[in-house]
Amino acid sequence: MNTRTLEAIALSVRSLSMDAVQAANSGHPGMPMGMAELGALLYGEILSHYPGDPGWPNRDRFVLSAGHGSMFLYSLLHLSGYDLSLEELKQFRQVGSRTPGHPEYGHTPGVETTTGPLGQGVSNAVGMAIAEAMLADQFNTRKHTIVDHYTYVIAGDGCLMEGISSEACSLAGHLGLGKLIVFYDSNNISIEGSTELAFTEDPAKRYEAYGWQVLEGDAYDAKEILSLVEQAQDDEARPTLIKLNSVIGKGSPNKAGSADVHGAPLGAEEIAATRRALGIGEDEAFFIHPDATEHFEDYQEKLKRRHDEWQELFVEWAEANPELKQKWDRHFSDGSSLLQNAELPQFAVGDKLATRQAGGKTLQALAKALPHLVGGSADLAPSNNTALPDYGSFTRDNRSGRTIHFGVREHAMAAISNGIALHGGFRPFCATFLVFSDYMRGAMRLSALMQQPVIYVLTHDSIFLGEDGPTHQPVEHLAALRAIPGMTVLRPGDPQETVEAWLMAIENSLGPTVLALSRQGLATYQKADESWQRTMRKGAYIVQESDGDPELVIVAAGSEVTLALEAAAETSKKVRVVSMISRELFLSQSREFRERVVPPGVRTIVAELGVAQGWEGFVRDAEDLFVLSDFGASGPGARVAEHFRRTREDLVRLIHAG
Repeated sequence: MNTRTLEAIALSVRSLSMDAVQAANSGHPGMPMGMAELGALLYGEILSHYPGDPGWPNRDRFVLSAGHGSMFLYSLLHLSGYDLSLEELKQFRQVGSRTPGHPEYGHTPGVETTTGPLGQGVSNAVGMAIAEAMLADQFNTRKHTIVDHYTYVIAGDGCLMEGISSEACSLAGHLGLGKLIVFYDSNNISIEGSTELAFTEDPAKRYEAYGWQVLEGDAYDAKEILSLVEQAQDDEARPTLIKLNSVIGKGSPNKAGSADVHGAPLGAEEIAATRRALGIGEDEAFFIHPDATEHFEDYQEKLKRRHDEWQELFVEWAEANPELKQKWDRHFSDGSSLLQNAELPQFAVGDKLATRQAGGKTLQALAKALPHLVGGSADLAPSNNTALPDYGSFTRDNRSGRTIHFGVREHAMAAISNGIALHGGFRPFCATFLVFSDYMRGAMRLSALMQQPVIYVLTHDSIFLGEDGPTHQPVEHLAALRAIPGMTVLRPGDPQETVEAWLMAIENSLGPTVLALSRQGLATYQKADESWQRTMRKGAYIVQESDGDPELVIVAAGSEVTLALEAAAETSKKVRVVSMISRELFLSQSREFRERVVPPGVRTIVAELGVAQGWEGFVRDAEDLFVLSDFGASGPGARVAEHFRRTREDLVRLIHAG
């Protein structure tokens, strides 16, 4: 790319970005204006991509981790030929437009992930780089290299301040993800002012300590940037951080380099002054330089040839490697069609083990049937039962391993899992204790927002975990996770239900699933509903039916189903016990189904030892909520239940009190 073309594209990015923000009277013009030259190089020369096929498997991934600078990305997607019109840019930040305030996956072609919460994007990118390395190891042959792409990121000071990026980048360095290249937009400005207010460390030294290659250059020296990218690509053993010293809002005569241009429109006067300074006519809003248009029209042909050459290579590879092609197709399926091959564990009535253990046995069977199922734990695999020992660990020396050791990095673990899912080719799961979902919730929310089918295995799901005490005993966490739109929370009550819960998680390709599993052993119980596996997929089914019309219904979840069954056995009342594995799934069913399971007009008790939030509508009297609004206590699980008066005997007393 010659200097004239580079300047034309950069000028167009600055113009489109500042004018879109001004038209919306909302947004962040500083980052797009400050990094316009890098954007021109990325989309006009560096990235291997093709606007005609945004889902091309071997495309380079570009993640704008600094998602507040979304007009940077929208401008370049429009200029480079993606299906994003100029009219959409003019509707920036408006309801219904394809140019929302922060990039949203699935909403705008060419957007690889939803960013905005700082640090999430670069952490997603670590997952994408892991997925690329896994696919390359499994599918490339001596004659055919069909997986060979990079993951590029732009991250700002805010991304590097967020703790999640430290977690993720530490793991990336440990794993030696050489095809991960992060451009650090170092402009020394945050919303409140200079970064010296709160950020005076040396990120370069920190990243060197993580095991990264660290390079530095001028954000406006194209030749130097291209040289730095080549150095990054040459180092296959380390991810690379390229620190680019930039000027936020470059081009604005009076606001460049200041916090004023970070997160607010330039204003009419400064827009006019900036146009004059940039050589744009005063009335030329949303100006696009003709040289930029010409370059991308020509460049699209080159990108198409590269894309088409890969398609031909892929056909050759598939013909030469039919078994690998079948495996590829399995990897890129949702997995539900492969479940029939799973030799699932069988549990008889009376068999007793923790649902975390039943879940672990089920996971092993599913891993054998689903070659694309990968994941791991935040240093808790022996307790979560989530290692895949038959398939090895994913390390810098073994890219075929399917167990990912995330270390004690819960938040990054969830975001990395999102990145693996977004990349395609794998179905990720990750695991920790339920109480630590607090550390993951930001990324879990994005799983739901992006409808990514990440499976969250969250064990030690109640006060019955015992001695670890209130710091580890989840009380409000189920309610918090159920509050996330699109998050399917499953809390099975026995080993048989756990097997079905795992199947439900695999079948759910439209969003994330939580499996909330017990530490303590639970006996497998008899089910009154002969079709309980099918009914359970509606969120609830009848475990025990009363002799005649019920006088009382106990709605229970997880380990409290056993508690309900034990209490029901000690009363002469006609009691129906319902296992509600998913409250939200149940509430989404028809009224007819819901009333058939939990009849209106019949006294109902809810038994779940967590906060009452969300259960109130099931009972007529708050006293019928057999819940727990306390942080728990340290001691053996049975003693903790006695301490809080949440034993079988206490539930029997509540039954007789009505």
